[in-house]
Amino acid sequence: MTFRSFTSSHALRGILSLFFLSLNYNNYLYATEAIRLGNIIRLPSCKVSPFREAPAFRNDKECESNKNDPINVAMTLDVNYVRGTMAAIFSILQHSGCPEDVHFHFLAAHDTEELTMAIKSTFPYLDFKIYLFDSERVSDKISKSVRQALDQPLNYARIYLADALPDDIGRVIYLDSDLIVVDDIAKLWNVDMEEKVVAAPEYCNANFTTYFTEEFWKDPELSKTFEGKKACYFNTGVMVMDIEKWRREGYTDKVEGWMRVQKQEKRIYHLGSLPPFLLVLAGNIKGVDHRWNQHGLGGDNFEGKCRSLHPGRISLLHWSGKGKPWLRLDSRKPCSIDHLWAPYDLYSSSKHFFDE
Repeated sequence: MTFRSFTSSHALRGILSLFFLSLNYNNYLYATEAIRLGNIIRLPSCKVSPFREAPAFRNDKECESNKNDPINVAMTLDVNYVRGTMAAIFSILQHSGCPEDVHFHFLAAHDTEELTMAIKSTFPYLDFKIYLFDSERVSDKISKSVRQALDQPLNYARIYLADALPDDIGRVIYLDSDLIVVDDIAKLWNVDMEEKVVAAPEYCNANFTTYFTEEFWKDPELSKTFEGKKACYFNTGVMVMDIEKWRREGYTDKVEGWMRVQKQEKRIYHLGSLPPFLLVLAGNIKGVDHRWNQHGLGGDNFEGKCRSLHPGRISLLHWSGKGKPWLRLDSRKPCSIDHLWAPYDLYSSSKHFFDE
């Protein structure tokens, strides 16, 4: 099997080391002697979580009827984004009407006790499982994109959610790690998908053609892909997915098919895992209110310049793009929008503490 769930076994020593080093705090209280092995810097494993324990969020009495119908949220778990993941979890629980009904499913590239213990110590009451993603399944299908972070195998794990999660899970909300939710996630969970396999905010005013190469549009067969469809851009960092339908109708194979064209035949797109999703699903998803993905707050994929909020209501803030709020805050050169993320930052040495 490509995936398996785990809670703790065969600890990968120092897996959080790259994360620790990236934070650049002079008052860092953990081990400071590092061992360099090739391009990897390993620090002695530390038993104390670098994150503060979050408050316990409990259900109201009116949540009792939801006991057998949990809200399933899937995210990837990566050392470089774990600080963002913690903030995202915190935001979801804080704004949920029934926080104990939210079950988390994490896909990780390494079987690591450190990441597991970090989550357990930060959220002692969290209902979660971690599933090991076999990077080899996708590594030979990845082609170079405009930003290195988009080329990581774990960025493609969302394609394989239907294989990763237990068969009794029919629906899941997939979320990136660079976002916060500021509304009750049950509202997104309860969207009527109208028999579609994916529900997400659509952006039909975006220049859809720029996601694909000139060679794609010049090919008479390839360019027919969107014929007869109202194909619109959607961001794959926020999706409600009917994974039962995904399994049944073989969507993993469909997405992989386009990845093979890109890798083996000709370069037809630029950006990581997004274009294959668009090629398979654009024009055939259930549109969701734009409030559920205020995306692009991390700027573009090259410079990550500051951006302002789009007008309208907001339920989810998403720092897609190169700029991440924790890095900009640590550099003391934050964008104004990053201060909306700061109250959810649970990193112990953060200067932006949440008033508890």
